[in-house]
Amino acid sequence: MNNRSALTDTKLVKDPLASSLHFDDLGWIDVDLDQKEVERRKQYLKSNNGIKGLEIFNHQDIEAIVRVFYRDGFVVVQDALTQNQLEYLRTGVDREVRNILELDKGRVGNRGSHRYSFGGASLTGHQMHNPEWAMLIDLPTVTPILKALFGSPNYISRGGGGDFCLPGAVDYQPLHSDMGDRREIGQETFGSFNDPRGKLNYRDLPCPYICCNFLTVDFNQVNGPTRQIPGSQHSQEKIPKLREEPEWMKLSTVCPAPAGSVLIRDVRAWHGGTPNLSDQVRAIPNAEFYAPWFREPIARSMPNDVYQNLSEHGKKVCQYIAVPPDVTLTTGYKEDLGSTPRVHNQPKGPKT
Repeated sequence: MNNRSALTDTKLVKDPLASSLHFDDLGWIDVDLDQKEVERRKQYLKSNNGIKGLEIFNHQDIEAIVRVFYRDGFVVVQDALTQNQLEYLRTGVDREVRNILELDKGRVGNRGSHRYSFGGASLTGHQMHNPEWAMLIDLPTVTPILKALFGSPNYISRGGGGDFCLPGAVDYQPLHSDMGDRREIGQETFGSFNDPRGKLNYRDLPCPYICCNFLTVDFNQVNGPTRQIPGSQHSQEKIPKLREEPEWMKLSTVCPAPAGSVLIRDVRAWHGGTPNLSDQVRAIPNAEFYAPWFREPIARSMPNDVYQNLSEHGKKVCQYIAVPPDVTLTTGYKEDLGSTPRVHNQPKGPKT
């Protein structure tokens, strides 16, 4: 097995071919896994992967969407994007994937080998300077759902990025949550919720923070669908490390699900990436929102010209991420693409 994903200090090498290769030929770079083993794992996933009885809703089914979201910590809604919107989003994803990979010939990744966070790589921490991502802020199919989930139209945007995994991402990403209680490390403070009485933590709260991941390709058993652990958003249990994770959790993936769908997540729910053993890049750009009553530090990540093209509701939602008219936002990518956080470099569990 390739151990490059365990190296957080690997110096990246530029890839001049990333801009010209066919999009789905960008992966399977120096993967230390023979074809016979790839096929064995692929057949196992085809036979076992996916949440049994996964419910997928139409965007009009708001009452059922709210019920399932609050039960499971996530919900899938199909046809969130029109075909034109989907193609437009794919154009932006294609461009930004190539821009990132031009800095990483060895596909070291920033969430493990062949696995990347769009926001983690970006100088702004987000992708909201791109109009394809800004489009996701106020969709007629999704905005009514967000208003219902938050019980108010006064939620705000945190920004947006998402992730992608290339063919050849043969390892699982450890389960994790996207937020936690307030803690101080050195001079920095992470998280915002703190109960000085010690009686409550962030998992006791109503949903404070929603992530909407948009599927640019069909999720299937072998192209790296996100795994979600139902009901874990309020769990007080310690998230299992990869080597401790039971097999049913590794197979608890959101598939099959069609392109153009949105996976709406309470970010506290345990989730993680899975192997992409296909010949297809799996990308899920996102938009992220805070409840009206919740705040954490927010980066100004949306240029004024992009902000001015939003709807009135979109402008209200994005008021805290918009850059003032007289400020130029510096965009681009970090030289190390943000590297891979330690939580994503856990020792691997047994082979499946």
